[in-house]
Amino acid sequence: MTTASTSAFLDLAGAVDSAGADQGVPAHYGNPVSEQRALAAGAIVDLSHRGVISVSGVDRLSWLNSLTSQSLTSLAPGESTESLLLGVSGRVEYEMRIVDDGDTAWLLVDAGQLSGLLGWLQKMRFTLRVVVADRTAEFATLGSLGASNVVLDDVAAAPNGVALVWRDPWAAVSVGGHQYATVSDHPGAEWLWRETLVARDDLSTVVERVRSGEVASAGLLAAEALRIAAWRPRLATEGDEKTIPHELDWMRSAVHLSKGCYRGQETVAKVHNLGHPPRRLVFLHLDGTDNVLPRRGDDVVIPGETPDTVGQITSSAIHHELGPIALAVVRRSTPVDIDLGVQSDGIVVAAGQEVIVPPEAGSVVGRIRRMPRLGVMRR
Repeated sequence: MTTASTSAFLDLAGAVDSAGADQGVPAHYGNPVSEQRALAAGAIVDLSHRGVISVSGVDRLSWLNSLTSQSLTSLAPGESTESLLLGVSGRVEYEMRIVDDGDTAWLLVDAGQLSGLLGWLQKMRFTLRVVVADRTAEFATLGSLGASNVVLDDVAAAPNGVALVWRDPWAAVSVGGHQYATVSDHPGAEWLWRETLVARDDLSTVVERVRSGEVASAGLLAAEALRIAAWRPRLATEGDEKTIPHELDWMRSAVHLSKGCYRGQETVAKVHNLGHPPRRLVFLHLDGTDNVLPRRGDDVVIPGETPDTVGQITSSAIHHELGPIALAVVRRSTPVDIDLGVQSDGIVVAAGQEVIVPPEAGSVVGRIRRMPRLGVMRR
């Protein structure tokens, strides 16, 4: 596995390094809230700590299609999609953002997933005509919002003649997908997120364009706040060892319900058609009176004399318009019509919930009626 070096963006004025899994790129430059507005207006986000895997060869798309949750065989050059690698029980093991350039499929992954996914793919090649390689040392990822970004479009890598720009499919339900959220105006419709691959040798040029004022730079906290507001799941935050796609409404963008067999498909089909996911993703409006922003892992409770723990916070942020917000995963049976609380720093922070995945999600075709057993035909 290649480990990306410390980013040149950290040399910019006011840059503060991120912590944990996102260490190595700026969390903010002094004002995360104003940076959200800048991001919406065309600023760029350094994601150069993330991993890049290339899969080349004539069998690349059919091979990836056989392994993961999304339909990939007809992916056109320049087209973007998202796919999940599931375990045999249907639990999400890896998340990948995919763009193909007609010669190579490019997999953009979070830093913590690079080593495991790369090793697993390399073991699964068998005799197929595919070549899997870690390209993190050659290419860095930069994020932006909007249909285009002049600076990033100028420097986008195109090793095979097609610009390597991944456009997040979360803005609409993908072909073959299914949305559990029942809102008429899904906040994801405004999440026009793009991730552009840039040659690492060109990163210093981009940094100089930021210094000159040609383009603004926003920290990762700004991107996370807008992601949370769009109800957009991320495996590194919303996921754990038990996560199945249904719980995060990931059927919307990363699962094709009509494609052929892949590992974990039986669970995906069974829960979607006949059952219910055991947990569900909710969006929380947090009370900011006590100036406490809950953190990932803090318990979500039904308030009372003896609070009942029903889930945990997965992501939180101070949004430039909505104030303190969070995503959380809670038990399916958690009532949808009550206010919740979050235990954090010794107090219970009031939390109003918006339903993303409703308790009745799944059971799309109802339960199959049992057929009467046929007796043995006698002569």
